[in-house]
Amino acid sequence: MIPLKEFPTPARVPELGPESILATWRKEIRSAVGIKRARRLFEAAKATVGIRQGLRAAENELNCLLEEYTVLLRHCEKTMALVEELALQVPGIEEMLKIKGVGLTIAAGFVAEIGDITRFEHPKQVQKLAGLNLKENNSGKHKGKTTISKRGRRRLRAILFQGIMPLVARNQEFRELHWYYTTRPNPLKKKQSLILLCCKLIRIFFALMTKKTKYDPEKMVNDIKRPALQTAA
Repeated sequence: MIPLKEFPTPARVPELGPESILATWRKEIRSAVGIKRARRLFEAAKATVGIRQGLRAAENELNCLLEEYTVLLRHCEKTMALVEELALQVPGIEEMLKIKGVGLTIAAGFVAEIGDITRFEHPKQVQKLAGLNLKENNSGKHKGKTTISKRGRRRLRAILFQGIMPLVARNQEFRELHWYYTTRPNPLKKKQSLILLCCKLIRIFFALMTKKTKYDPEKMVNDIKRPALQTAA
């Protein structure tokens, strides 16, 4: 953002020099910037091939876009603040947010898609709503592969898939389960493992919201055989 505001076109950069570029950055950023990065930008701007005509019009258009982006960013921040305020009124969502890797977008999105959790008697009903229930693709004597039905709320399914990726990356229990599912004697493919973990996440969310319990990492890894877990460590 800072380079686009202060020197929006490459032609402006050589006029400043590395020291002036660094001084401009340091007005708003105190770390992760140095003279080497400023010199790289300076040298790249000198060697770039770009338009030389209509620069004032281009800079004006870029400034308008940056102002529009800033306004939209403020609106987004206000919206997320409202989402957080409303979401925290839902029973169980605070416990959901305590799970490492689960953010407000995933938790609030899940609640928004399923609605009143009490209308479901079992997490498998939520799994079916998300289109994550399994089906066999059979035709006559031919027995095809077993896949998820995808008959359900596409946005709920997308929210779960978007949420499971950071969980596998940051959450120790989910990472161990993913490792186990993909390396056991009858291993799953990575995508199959992620689908299974999405279903696991549904069961966890369902328990937290209906039973008012706390997230238990030990219960989370019950599917893992102890020898396999020791090997993973």
